[in-house]
Amino acid sequence: MSLPIHAVLPDLLAVLRVGSNAVLVAPPGAGKTTAVAPALLSEPWCDGQILLLSPRRLAARAAAERMAELAGEAVGGTIGYATRMDSRRSAHTRILVITEGIFRNRIQDDPELSGISAVLFDEVHERSLDSDFGLALALDAQAALRPDLRLVAMSATLDGGRFSALMHDAPVVESEGRSYPLDLRHIGRRAESRIEDEMAAAIRRAMTDEEEGDILAFLPGVAEIERTAERIEGLPGALVHRLHGSLEPAAQRAAIRADTGGKRKVILATSIAETSLTIDGVRIVIDSGLARRPRYDRSAGLTRLVTEKASQAAATQRAGRAARQGPGIAYRLWEAAATSGMPPFDPPEIVESDLSSLLLECGEWGVNDPATLRWIDPPPSAALEEARGRLGGLGALDGEGRITAHGRAIARLPLEPRIAHMLVRAHEWELGGLAAEIAVLHGERGLGGPDVDLTTRLRRWRTERGARAEGARQLARRWAGLVEAKPTGSYDDVDVGRCLALAFPDRVAKRRSTDGADWTSVGGRGFRLDAAGALAREDWLAVGEVQGRAAGARILSAAPLTEADVVALFADRIKVERTVRYRGDTGGVEALRQTRLGAVALSSGGDDAPDPAMIVAALVQGVQESGLNLLPWSARASALRQRAAFAGLDALGDTALLADLDEWLPPLLAGKRRLSDIDASALSNLLDLRLGWDERKRIDALAPESFTSPAGSHHAIDYAAPGGPEVDVRVQALFGLAEHPCIGQGRIPLRLNLTSPAGRPIQTTSDLPGFWRGSWGEVAKEMRGRYPRHPWPDDPAAASATLRTKRADARRPG
Repeated sequence: MSLPIHAVLPDLLAVLRVGSNAVLVAPPGAGKTTAVAPALLSEPWCDGQILLLSPRRLAARAAAERMAELAGEAVGGTIGYATRMDSRRSAHTRILVITEGIFRNRIQDDPELSGISAVLFDEVHERSLDSDFGLALALDAQAALRPDLRLVAMSATLDGGRFSALMHDAPVVESEGRSYPLDLRHIGRRAESRIEDEMAAAIRRAMTDEEEGDILAFLPGVAEIERTAERIEGLPGALVHRLHGSLEPAAQRAAIRADTGGKRKVILATSIAETSLTIDGVRIVIDSGLARRPRYDRSAGLTRLVTEKASQAAATQRAGRAARQGPGIAYRLWEAAATSGMPPFDPPEIVESDLSSLLLECGEWGVNDPATLRWIDPPPSAALEEARGRLGGLGALDGEGRITAHGRAIARLPLEPRIAHMLVRAHEWELGGLAAEIAVLHGERGLGGPDVDLTTRLRRWRTERGARAEGARQLARRWAGLVEAKPTGSYDDVDVGRCLALAFPDRVAKRRSTDGADWTSVGGRGFRLDAAGALAREDWLAVGEVQGRAAGARILSAAPLTEADVVALFADRIKVERTVRYRGDTGGVEALRQTRLGAVALSSGGDDAPDPAMIVAALVQGVQESGLNLLPWSARASALRQRAAFAGLDALGDTALLADLDEWLPPLLAGKRRLSDIDASALSNLLDLRLGWDERKRIDALAPESFTSPAGSHHAIDYAAPGGPEVDVRVQALFGLAEHPCIGQGRIPLRLNLTSPAGRPIQTTSDLPGFWRGSWGEVAKEMRGRYPRHPWPDDPAAASATLRTKRADARRPG
């Protein structure tokens, strides 16, 4: 069978005879996946094996089976495949189709890629993290160890130029592909309706309007696929298939092969069917316009699945499925104008993924800084720093960011770092076999059912029959063998929680609400759980998978723990925190002692022996936050501060004192638990020491401590009075004073609170001469009646000041 790719294969072969790298650009359906590798087998330089990298297990298996069929062989002979849970290969296999993750592990184990003549990177335009990283490692190995190794990047989109530059200006070979007419029909959908209702209606319409051709319907996820299947059950003349990654291989094969009974197939698929494989018989595509993709929430440290608009590129790929083998029709459940509102492309995984595995494997490769490798898009520095922190917490990297022995141990396992860490550490607890089973359950949706309780899923899976369940059990045994762990027979439910907690220590959670709906994790995030489930009655959970926003992510898988388990597993991370805080209501401190694992408090109570330094720090903080008025200033000290402020000196002001509070206040607090215990005289001495001789003389000159009356009496000046500096003075002490007393550089009048001989207020004035001339006559008349034994002259400005009675003045010697 002639395919469009055959027209350019001679050019590709010519390029690879004289050079090591090439970029092949060929549209979907051109045949690059199944035709290129067989064409290379007879080349003079190809005396080893060819690795064809596929982004998905389904596509890898389908590509190998298709190539074997075209060669007239059974798969596993010349052409084979290897995925995480399935493998068909032999000693005679020359073309091996593998997933990108399998390749990454292989090149780490053998950087020279011994026995490999070529590596073909299929669908590189999808920009998966594994693909980008695998290509970076292959280029590094080629440059240092294998200049003869052929590398071919195969893309379905016109971005060959970027890959050419990455691969040292590799020649670009382009295939025009084969084009069949494609009719795009934008039928829209009602926003208020569920997507499965709209999809079911579109499928019925297509079955009626189009007389022939199988239907491929794209839905965001498995749940929507199942609900759509329920709605079209019994559709006349239709054979309904599901197509997603968690199906058993036999079911996947049935979906992509034409029905031998002649019925029209309706294939309900996720985005797994967008690229890499041709589905026989499909002439009609119905696209929901939605996709469910993993999005890494860096603030929460977890990956969550989100349903979002498919990209324009994905919509084009989906529609093209209908016209691969002949004219096709694509129904789109959105209006034509809405296409421009869809994102142009899906972002490369490397810019929004958890980079823990990438960083760890770079360390295993011998590269501490991933930026030194060749990338289409370099990994973001912020994401790398976050990954370094996580790997450091697992003990996989040391303080300098270098890979540790434990890091090497987990990097050698074909698992993400958290899961690999669980497997290694659980083996030390003699739970390695159980941990391997949990690792498979965590990575394979649907095994053991949908229950949130991982212990329930594990029990069900152990008794499940079927190729997928058995394949998963074989995978678990293989992973257990990697750490030399024996299969685990019987186990306690808490053993499952122990293993899961090792993988996700930051997701260990304590119940926060009485109904078990709200949980607080060690990492500080809040989780939500169905209060009706059995796990809601537990006090502690080891949480594996969550979904949703970081502040209230929904728990998808978990297992029970006890507090004793938590303490035993994370004894080295448990910290005793002693806190001392100032209490404004008592003027003292409150000392607390709390045992914590991350954000979760294990116990708390009063601290009978708080650190004296923490007491001092808390009291200082109290003053810093609430002000210097908390201190027991004496009247003299307060007056001195007021005088300094009046004189324009800042040395004793709030700003200056608070600026170096940490220096002068702690010595006054030694051995004290209340601010009121400070010696007031010590505060006064402190103020004196802060003033130099010149500053003290200036204060005395501009803001004297007291006013001396003509009668020789001394009166303290109140500089804090609302109306300005003032004194209380008996009016008789001011007789003979014709000018108003003033203070300060600006000659500010001193406010005089005039009193009677008994100290009762008479009048307040800032103009004493005016008072003498004005209201004094009435005041004197009243005073003569009340205090007849005291002198009350008609002209006080000309009288002698006195604090005595008339008789006492008369007895004084002349």
